[in-house]
Amino acid sequence: MIFLRLFFEFFKTGLFSVGGGLATVPFLQNMAVKTGWFTYSDLADMIAVAESTPGPLGVNMATYVGYTTGSTFHGSIGGVIGAVIATLGLVTPSIIVIMIIAYFLSKFKDNKYVNNAFYGLRAASVGLIAAAGINIVLIAFFSANSIYDMLGDVHFNPLHFLLAAIIFVASRYIPKIKDLHPVVFIVFSAVVGILFM
Repeated sequence: MIFLRLFFEFFKTGLFSVGGGLATVPFLQNMAVKTGWFTYSDLADMIAVAESTPGPLGVNMATYVGYTTGSTFHGSIGGVIGAVIATLGLVTPSIIVIMIIAYFLSKFKDNKYVNNAFYGLRAASVGLIAAAGINIVLIAFFSANSIYDMLGDVHFNPLHFLLAAIIFVASRYIPKIKDLHPVVFIVFSAVVGILFM
């Protein structure tokens, strides 16, 4: 039963998260609250792992959740089968939509309603990505799960902020460092996290 729910939850995420991997974050936050499969802190870890590994962010996160859901949080199910089911759930809507669009594209490519719909979807994807970015900042710097948590008792984490500031400045403004491969910054951040946080 959990596999069916896992597929369905990620199918909804894949169907409505227009704009790429970061657009899935608000849906995953909702999933965390609704299902209890993972916490906001787990979500922040998932984002870090998904961003650090090859492949699309949304697919990596679906695979991660599918693997840990069940095996870690609910007993003996999950694992590789959960990872495959969650990933299939996420990508199935895209496959269906692309097949439909490919079939009808020649007929509707100049339709003003279709063009206006795509124009509106751009704004929606910017909003979803902005919401994801704000939530990641809240989790990383303030240990808050949402903007509403900022009204309560949250604490600012200066080490996280300092690490982000150092990496930002080094990767943008220091000539010899900004040419380094992004993996160097990921490994550096992981080491700092292990040693100091």
